Amino acid sequence: MIYKILRALLGLTLLLSITSCGFGYSLSGVSIPDNIKTYQVDFFQNQAAYVEPGIERTFTLELQDLILNQSSLDLVNKNGDYVYQGEITRFYIAPMTATASNTASQNRVTIEVNLRFTNTKDDEASFEKKYSFFFDYAATTQLQGAALDTALEIIFDQITQDIFADTLAQW
Repeated sequence: MIYKILRALLGLTLLLSITSCGFGYSLSGVSIPDNIKTYQVDFFQNQAAYVEPGIERTFTLELQDLILNQSSLDLVNKNGDYVYQGEITRFYIAPMTATASNTASQNRVTIEVNLRFTNTKDDEASFEKKYSFFFDYAATTQLQGAALDTALEIIFDQITQDIFADTLAQW
């Protein structure tokens, strides 16, 4: 009996705390003004010194899909209320740890993306920022095929989530 009362009070407290936070808050964390309905993601060119073919397309599509799937915004090709532009500025592989024989036992691939975010309804909310993430892998592994796909998935997932958080989740 006492547990039912405590559980009901806890549920009521939780419900009141969520609804009393005011406007601009949602359970998904997305905070989009009412006048924002669309977004566009322009093609992110690969301008890194070391060019890995196809990663620019993969990144562009992942950013488009993330926003489409986690917000109520509609994707458009031009004249978006939110505009995502930029380029891949770095694709870098470096040895991370060495063995006793002074050879690399682990490598790290790092990708950096420069984003120019434009809020066409509020210029003060627009910004430019670099995002970067890495993936470590065994030095005996060639970074191609499935290994490259895994690295890109992990890196791009983190970078696109960071972009999403900075442009739409603004906690």
